[in-house]
Amino acid sequence: MADQQRDERGEREERGDGADRSDRAERSDRDREAVSRYVERVAAELTEMGMQRMASRVFACILADDAGALTAAEVGERLHVSPAAVSGAVRYLAAVGLITREREPGSRRERYRMESDRWYQIFAQREGMIRRFEQTLDTGVGILGADSAAGRRIAETTEFFSFLREENGRLEQRWWDYVKRRDEARTPGE
Repeated sequence: MADQQRDERGEREERGDGADRSDRAERSDRDREAVSRYVERVAAELTEMGMQRMASRVFACILADDAGALTAAEVGERLHVSPAAVSGAVRYLAAVGLITREREPGSRRERYRMESDRWYQIFAQREGMIRRFEQTLDTGVGILGADSAAGRRIAETTEFFSFLREENGRLEQRWWDYVKRRDEARTPGE
């Protein structure tokens, strides 16, 4: 069900791609300085949370773009940085799954895109990692002894990750229910 909802939303976004370009032209009345300050504020928050500084700036720049996709030259121009700085940041962002790379049709240039449901995708991918970590932790209980202080600590940590994984599944379903209700409210009668 979640996959079908993502596919439907992706189709709507694909059909609306031309609208994204016209939005960009229409949005030229935005206060560029205010947008730049906002991008830097988002980047500072991401850096505080542990992301590399330049990657934070590049990610915030792409996130704040109406189309959610920019070339390295566009990012460099907006952030006033070199192409080399952008290159290293997008390599990192793509490696951790926050952006995707795509070729512009008929061009050698790449665009860097943040998909609308990227946050969902990131959290959904975490379930497998959490499950593996949970299993690894669980083996430690047997090795350290369930009645030892370390064994009890490991068992509680395992319980926490099990709880987190189960709740994440419930949150995922609640998210898609919310998206469906939101989309239905936005397009009444369709």
